[in-house]
Amino acid sequence: MAMAEVPCLCARPSLAVPARRPGPAPRLRGPNATTAGRAVAAVRAAVVTAAAAAVEEEDEEEPAPAEDRYALGGACRVLAGTPAPLGATALAGGVNFAVYSAAATAAALCLFAPDDLNADRVTEEVLLDPVINRTGDVWHVFLEGELHDMLYGYRFDGTFAPFSGQHFDASNVVVDPYAKAVISRGEYGVPGPGDDCWPQMAGMIPLPYSTFDWQGDLPLRYPQEDLVIYEMHLRGFTKHDSSNVQHPGTFIGAVAKLDYLKELGVNCVELMPCHEFNELEYSTSSSKVNFWGYSSINFFSPMTRYTSGGIKNCGRDAINEFKTFVREAHKRGIEVILDVVFNHTAEGNENGPILSFRGIDNSTYYMLAPKGEFYNYSGCGNTFNCNHPVVREFIVDCLRYWVTEMHVDGFRFDLASIMTRGSSLWDPINVYGASIEDDMITTGTPLVTPPLIDMISNDPILGGVKLIAEAWDAGGLYQVGQFPHWNVWSEWNGKYRDIVRQFIKGTDGFSGGFAECLCGSPHLYQAGGRKPWHSINFVCAHDGFTLADLVTYNNKYNLSNGENNKDGENHNLSWNCGEEGEFARLPVKTLRKRQMRNFFVCLMVSQGVPMFYMGDEYGHTKSGNNNTYCHDNYVNYFRWDKKEQSSDLHRFCCLMTKFRKECESLGLEDFPTAERLQWHGHQPGKPNWSDTSRFVAFSMKDETKGEIYVAFNTSHLPAVVGLPERIGHRWEPVVDTAKPAPYDFLTDDLPDRASTVYQFSHFLNSNLYPMLSYSSVILVSCPDV
Repeated sequence: MAMAEVPCLCARPSLAVPARRPGPAPRLRGPNATTAGRAVAAVRAAVVTAAAAAVEEEDEEEPAPAEDRYALGGACRVLAGTPAPLGATALAGGVNFAVYSAAATAAALCLFAPDDLNADRVTEEVLLDPVINRTGDVWHVFLEGELHDMLYGYRFDGTFAPFSGQHFDASNVVVDPYAKAVISRGEYGVPGPGDDCWPQMAGMIPLPYSTFDWQGDLPLRYPQEDLVIYEMHLRGFTKHDSSNVQHPGTFIGAVAKLDYLKELGVNCVELMPCHEFNELEYSTSSSKVNFWGYSSINFFSPMTRYTSGGIKNCGRDAINEFKTFVREAHKRGIEVILDVVFNHTAEGNENGPILSFRGIDNSTYYMLAPKGEFYNYSGCGNTFNCNHPVVREFIVDCLRYWVTEMHVDGFRFDLASIMTRGSSLWDPINVYGASIEDDMITTGTPLVTPPLIDMISNDPILGGVKLIAEAWDAGGLYQVGQFPHWNVWSEWNGKYRDIVRQFIKGTDGFSGGFAECLCGSPHLYQAGGRKPWHSINFVCAHDGFTLADLVTYNNKYNLSNGENNKDGENHNLSWNCGEEGEFARLPVKTLRKRQMRNFFVCLMVSQGVPMFYMGDEYGHTKSGNNNTYCHDNYVNYFRWDKKEQSSDLHRFCCLMTKFRKECESLGLEDFPTAERLQWHGHQPGKPNWSDTSRFVAFSMKDETKGEIYVAFNTSHLPAVVGLPERIGHRWEPVVDTAKPAPYDFLTDDLPDRASTVYQFSHFLNSNLYPMLSYSSVILVSCPDV
């Protein structure tokens, strides 16, 4: 590779720093004279070598070649580099660095030895020449030589004018958006030196070879209608002492529990944010941290403090441990979906820190008003400028990386409606390439054909991966059923959640809507050409009440969050079954268990893709807190000890996921029609869709089971239900949530199964079945022999 050589390398050059610039105090403290390894010594020897060569040249008739004059210690040369690809790229003989910044007037590549980074000082800087090291809006440089143990960042200078949308500050060393691992603190929840919650960060310089063995791993590529999704917090899954894993709270620790998920019937995990974020961004207090992680610092990097090795090996161990998790999940038939947060970053509003995007090109990466104010459609201080050409390319590059290099199977996009809003270019020509008659596109306007969604949907590399939108945002844009989809995007179906909650707790007026939910919500998706599997059905998720709390509390109890109980959703659609709180009479607790089973039955018999939240399978409680974003403790930890104590509910959930997989009719590619589905009321073939109806039943032809009958009685009154008559066949009960375990789910290996069924024979012989209040049943058609 022929490259132009940089004509000048200054000894630790620094960019000009204005005397009265607002923002954090400068981090750099001048030259560092210590030695930290072979690569560091090679870089630091550059100045001495170059100076000595310059003195010798004065006495020589012919000047030394440029490559000798500007060599770094004889081991590294500084060359012009190339503008693509962006990021740090290991090539033959060295590393190419390329970063976008359209508005910067000066730039420098900063190199760190790990010890120097910990001491908050730059090991060496390479000043970039705007003539040689810039192509268009990309700054680039190639370092030829050994950089194995080095880290890197950038300093940019330019106009500091917040009212014009620019926040350049040369006193800050910022993280490359394309860095593949970010190094700062090594231990979760522990501040840096001097109790610094925001110590200097730097990116990993990659190696020219991979150190990971995929062992032939290939994508599972399940049809989406076959998925059973488990929303999981990586740290919380194994952090509790009762997990008894060797590395709790890490990717490796989670690997040790993958067999549990397989036994549960899960074939897809949706990981809450695993990109690099700062759990200490709120304070040094261990009682309040950013536990959920919806505050990304870098979108390419796995969270280093979710690994057993932390920042060892310059972050490469973090990459390999994440890959190990994916590989081992695939071996067990489990796909991995990442929850990605491309709607905002950790840099917050105008008072937030300068970490990466803001210090590189604020007006490109963030959605700004004409006077530089930050739009806040995310509710977190800033909004990522997703439909800007540079930003949307960045997002697509990032998704491609996680698919090709990390082998993930799909993505759930947090507050995805932000990705449909117009960028802050204030000009339709820059959005679509042409003006639009009689239509003024302003910043944040929802776009019918968002360029970013178009790019993702039609990208040749991303074809076939799962794309799931949380189709709303904090700015009031609600797109459930209307998200731009290109027939490939699914949605978290928030309407399913709300309707199911109200019908199951016995609210009038929802029988028809509940039936739509059971069919995959055709009222939302069929007219747009989509299918049932475009609906991700859920009753509970990380945000809101757990399943146990949904049936235990009418009110939220968030005082421990430190916000006077003002945070979190007030409209929970919950019902405490008669008494508030965990301490209740036995009949109330019995009803609560029944209701949890009812919700789980509904999830597993609905068309579409079922998703349930970590811990709901054993009844995990957060004591009524519906917004536990800030708790790194038992509130958010999976309680393996409690799972053993709640084995009855756990058994029921395992059997229901298995039943769903056994039934061909419960994961249809298209919406069910009258040819195979029939609705019923208390009498067969006579459904009641009135506002006062609290009973919904259906029968479904099934290729494996023959036919199934499912009924929900959410009234406070019991009922004797007439079953559809099938000549030559009889109905056998499988599920009855009103029965105590293990009779709530009758398996073939149940010792007294025959005698249990016999107790209902006088009803079944007359095609009847008794249902208690607030219960659901499943029966299967069997040949009458």
